[in-house]
Amino acid sequence: MTCYLVGGCVRDTLLGLAVRDRDWVVVGATREQMLAQGFLQVGKDFPVFLHPTTKEEYALARSERKVSPGYKGFTVHTSPEVTLEEDLLRRDLTINAMAMTDSGEIIDPFCGQRDLHLGILRHVSPAFKEDPVRILRLARFAARYANLGFRIAPETMLLMEEMVSSGEINALVPARVWQELLKALSTTKPSFFFQVLRRCGALEVLFPELSRLFGVPQPVASHPEIDVGVHTMKVVDCAAHLSADSVVSFAALLHDLGKGLTVPEMWPRHHEHEDQGLALVNAVCQRYGVPNAHREMALLVAQYHGHCHRALELRAASVVKLLNSLDVWRRPQRLTQFLLACEADSRGRTYFESRTYVQAQIFTRAHGACLKIDVSDLAAQNLPGILFKRKLHQRRVAAVKQVLQE
Repeated sequence: MTCYLVGGCVRDTLLGLAVRDRDWVVVGATREQMLAQGFLQVGKDFPVFLHPTTKEEYALARSERKVSPGYKGFTVHTSPEVTLEEDLLRRDLTINAMAMTDSGEIIDPFCGQRDLHLGILRHVSPAFKEDPVRILRLARFAARYANLGFRIAPETMLLMEEMVSSGEINALVPARVWQELLKALSTTKPSFFFQVLRRCGALEVLFPELSRLFGVPQPVASHPEIDVGVHTMKVVDCAAHLSADSVVSFAALLHDLGKGLTVPEMWPRHHEHEDQGLALVNAVCQRYGVPNAHREMALLVAQYHGHCHRALELRAASVVKLLNSLDVWRRPQRLTQFLLACEADSRGRTYFESRTYVQAQIFTRAHGACLKIDVSDLAAQNLPGILFKRKLHQRRVAAVKQVLQE
């Protein structure tokens, strides 16, 4: 019975990056032996155990065989006879198929260290194409290590294209797509995730609403990058730079979906694209079971980002109306999320990347002025609810008007 560190902790150690989780594989052991030593079994599909003290995960060495479509279509074999190399062979990428002993020795049967040095994401074996989740994982690794210059091996990209054309990608479970998307949005370059999916054809299958944005033009005066798809990628990267909140990045990603519905005869203008995009945002969220907080903010940004950009032109009543629509009085965090997504939209344009987004300052000051309004006299009058709200609205408009005049 021998334990080895495996996977991401070995990879990130060799890259000199912080290690998030340490995973172990156990060779030469049985389930009964693990339980006898105090390990707690947590795996259902195959034996995974929590260490009694460290709570780190220990999995018995295993081999797999594809028996049906999808990422769950495998039979798993575990026994003391399964070797470390057999366990590593079933992993997705060479850089994830390394192990480390207690003494720090690296066991690397598939040249993962070489690919780390070269900055290559390469599949371990042809079995890669048996699991569609690996397309999403590889795309996420491309985003995570974008700043290190990693690229995808041509033969691996070919396998991914075959997985899409064969329909294997259609076996993905919606919840797993959302899980990988969420992780991708937390990277420094989420755009790489979508670019990889687009290259292999998976974007059109999984996110057709995003795929159709590429090749759609916008007015060059306000969008020097012209292409809506290119703009969207710049926006989601800017959002990830501005905030670690996935609610912000997700809203930034979907903010311009309506432009994909504009008929070519209307290009490069996109009248009423904000309203047209709402049904598409809802479609994406329903397809992947997106949490309410992400869905609601995505809808708000899609519908009102143009209003925010025109903050310098809005009347005080319009500013208060937008604040009401965001429900900032009960959920003040929404204003921050909304403004960050709008700022990402504004700065996600060629030559605009470093420009200050003064509109955010205007809305922040307007919100602050409204919060300072004293309503004690109104409360003392015991006014009917409708009348109270009307007078409060009037005071908010007056407070915002003062802000706009400053």
